[in-house]
Amino acid sequence: MKSVALLFLVVICGMGGLGQKLKPKKRSNGEEINFRTKTKDICTMIMTGDEEMKVRIECKGQGKSYWCEYTGKPLVCRPFRNNPKMYWNQIAMELRKLPHACESTQVLKATMCQKAPADAVMKQVAAGMEPEDLANRDKSSQKTSASMRGAGKSSVKKIGKPAILPLIKPTQHGQGSENETEAMKLAREHCWESLHEFCSYIIGFFRG
Repeated sequence: MKSVALLFLVVICGMGGLGQKLKPKKRSNGEEINFRTKTKDICTMIMTGDEEMKVRIECKGQGKSYWCEYTGKPLVCRPFRNNPKMYWNQIAMELRKLPHACESTQVLKATMCQKAPADAVMKQVAAGMEPEDLANRDKSSQKTSASMRGAGKSSVKKIGKPAILPLIKPTQHGQGSENETEAMKLAREHCWESLHEFCSYIIGFFRG
């Protein structure tokens, strides 16, 4: 009797172990896989959800930053239920072969689920660039405008202010005329007529 009870207990334990083996493996929510594309973009693939899963891919590289999202039901694929980690690794391997992780493909497929129903395919539902990428573009345009304004100012500076000419002291015409008249008067009084101009010049020179 004891042997029958022991045999019954072994059978129950064996069935329990078989049930555990057939139970789908649960994946931790929010798992990440890092990879690089063909053009060396650094990307992160984040998987969330249960029956309907969501995949978000974020990439940065070569002065650009972009993202995209996919949704699907890979649980309808039996190989996925048995080994979800291999499923996501196969998708990451396919993304590594692409130059752009978001623009190059509208669906994510794993070779282990090629014969699965169409619902198992992860289809792209959204894509775009990161906000900071647009901000960087605005900053670069502002820098360009500033450099252009600086170039304009430098060109104005090159023209410069007009040179200031030295002031020329005006000739005291009135005083000079008086000296010349006085010199001519003295020359007429003391010199011959033919020497009036010469005497006037000499007298004016000594009188300053």
